[in-house]
Amino acid sequence: MTRKRYDELTPGARKRMVVASLLRATASVTVLLLVYYNLPLDRPLDAGTWIGFGLGLLAFAAVVTWQVRGIVVSDVPRLRAIQAVASGLPMLLLLFATTYLRISQDAPGSFTETLGRTDALYFTVTVFSTVGFGDIAPRSELARILTMFQMVTGLVVVGLVAKILLGAVQTAVRRRESEGPATEVAPEVRKPDATDRG
Repeated sequence: MTRKRYDELTPGARKRMVVASLLRATASVTVLLLVYYNLPLDRPLDAGTWIGFGLGLLAFAAVVTWQVRGIVVSDVPRLRAIQAVASGLPMLLLLFATTYLRISQDAPGSFTETLGRTDALYFTVTVFSTVGFGDIAPRSELARILTMFQMVTGLVVVGLVAKILLGAVQTAVRRRESEGPATEVAPEVRKPDATDRG
């Protein structure tokens, strides 16, 4: 039996699929937040911090690449794209929050206030969303450079990565449409032979 496309599923099956997808997305965000809040971040700011930051950016790119490949072959590419955003975006934001936290701990005057984990995450989200309330602002040159880098990275993520994800969804939808409607494979019919005759 072949798998049915999303639009061929019963309303109940669709609802279960959407709920499962949203639960996976929520679990992904929850795990990333648990790691962030439990990761030991009391080491001094050094070359290892920047190597870890670079590796984190590479891991983000790898996750996006893996997710795009998954979207292209998925039977439900739109739901898969939601999962991609739910795993990739928090990963990127938490990477910047971790680095801001390390800068603040190593040089307390780097921001208008000393950052805790929630403060660093809050600052990261306000920079990414371009809200910029101004209650926390970078003061040191290093903090300002990293903030500018996050702004540029945010623009790239919103523009380029969103375009890539949307393109992957469109490719998967076109692939599914070209396959035609899903059909059930008929059970094999056995021909009677001489032993079946009574």
